[in-house]
Amino acid sequence: MSTFLFSVDLEEFYAADPARLFRCTPLPELAEIYLAFLRARAMKATFFVVGEAALKFPTTVRAIAAEGHELGCHTHTHRPLDEHTPASLRDDLSRNLDALRDAGARDVKGFRAPILSMTEKTQWAYEVLAGLGFHYSSSVLPARNPLHGWPGFTNKPRRIAGMLELPVTLARFGPLEVPVGAGTYFRCLPFGFIRRRFDAIARSGAPVLGYFHPYDVDTRQERVLHRGVRGNHFLNALLYVNRSGTVERLESLAASGFKIMTYAEYLSHLPEGACL
Repeated sequence: MSTFLFSVDLEEFYAADPARLFRCTPLPELAEIYLAFLRARAMKATFFVVGEAALKFPTTVRAIAAEGHELGCHTHTHRPLDEHTPASLRDDLSRNLDALRDAGARDVKGFRAPILSMTEKTQWAYEVLAGLGFHYSSSVLPARNPLHGWPGFTNKPRRIAGMLELPVTLARFGPLEVPVGAGTYFRCLPFGFIRRRFDAIARSGAPVLGYFHPYDVDTRQERVLHRGVRGNHFLNALLYVNRSGTVERLESLAASGFKIMTYAEYLSHLPEGACL
């Protein structure tokens, strides 16, 4: 079976200067674009939700859960792990869990670090996660990256401090290793390349792990600097490329036989030998 662990990081667009973001992220409208795609295919996915978004849009979070999708934690304030201490992260995650439960979530077991900021230096966070009852994380980009990365982690799941880490899937594009099924890369890279790499990964028996954001389908947003790119204007420009083509590309992959499922469903069938 060809498996695509498509997931959505449910968050607002974080402008470096919030005063310049004139139009609030229409999160319910953008979430519905993904929900409609999944609904039409009768597929379920995992939504990693920022706690502040759950407080602001509880009806949207309830609707996602009501359709059978998995809800995971994406922290409460969307600050990368290297801006936290163990104590501040524990408090942040507890606030997220409270917000998700207030919005109807049950048994939240999954976590994704903002901006894939789980690295060799921040792996202390696994102990915090395990202590709060999380079972798995999908927070590592296993290569060098201008923002955050963990070179040498490999694409294979690994257990650390009682947590199972499922890294984002990489594919080689020239001299670079890129997350082929994820957000900006998925929108910007030639689709023929994406299809070939998806097919090759499926033939190996591995799933493709990727992530998307509400802004990946927001074609009307004004252009502002995102705080997550740390002042890199080239990376910021890429955030806006081909947003109108995101769902079409997803539809093409689904039509070719890639099945989208939740992380929880995938892990329920994962053999122990599949982890390092």
